[in-house]
Amino acid sequence: MKLEGGCRCGAVRYRVEGEPAHRALCHCTDCRKSSGAPMVAWAAFPEAGFTILSGEPGRYNGEGASIRHFCPTCGTPLWFVNAQVLPGLVDLPIATFDDPEVLAPEVQIQVADRITWMSGIADLPEFERYPGE
Repeated sequence: MKLEGGCRCGAVRYRVEGEPAHRALCHCTDCRKSSGAPMVAWAAFPEAGFTILSGEPGRYNGEGASIRHFCPTCGTPLWFVNAQVLPGLVDLPIATFDDPEVLAPEVQIQVADRITWMSGIADLPEFERYPGE
C-alpha cells in the first residue's frame, strides 16, 4: 500500500508505504484536545515507510514521549509518534490522507475517555448538506 496525504493548506505533504498496524478511532482526552474533535481516526504505519514530501511540520510534546506534528500554517494535525507506546510506528489521522475512504477504522480505543453523548450519535437527525440548503 502506498498513500499520500497532507494538511488543509497543502504546505506539508507526506507519503506512507506498507500495511497499517492498526486503524482505530481514538477517544482519549489528548486526541480530543489536540484535534478539537470528539474523536480521531488513526492509521499506524511503520516509520521506515514514512516520508515527508514537502514542508516543515511544527512539533508539540505534550507529555513524555508523545510528539504531535502539525502544519504551522493551517494547524492541521498530521502525525503522532511515541517511541514508548508505539515503537517503530507513526500514527496518521486518516482524514488527512488524500483518499481517506481506503482506511476505515477497525476498532475504537480509549473508550473510557469517550464523551458520553457520543454513544447516541447514530440517533441524531442527518442532512446531506447544511440544514436549509
